[in-house]
Amino acid sequence: MQITTVVKNKRYSTVKDMPKHYSSFTISSKSWLIFNEKTNGFAQCIKRLGKKILIDLDAFEEWVNKQ
Repeated sequence: MQITTVVKNKRYSTVKDMPKHYSSFTISSKSWLIFNEKTNGFAQCIKRLGKKILIDLDAFEEWVNKQ
C-alpha cells in the first residue's frame, strides 16, 4: 500500500515508501541522505513528527534538480 499524505498542497511520503515514488532511490540511500542532512542540504526536504520522518516530495524534487 502506497502512502502519500497531502497537507496544504504539499506532498509527503514516508522513507519506506520513497522507492515507490522514485525507484532510483533506495531506502538505504534515503537513510544515508537523512543521516548526513546537515552537510548535504537534505534537511530542507525532511519533516519530523516525533520519531516519524516524512519527506516533502516537492522539496525533494527541487533538491534533486539543484544537485
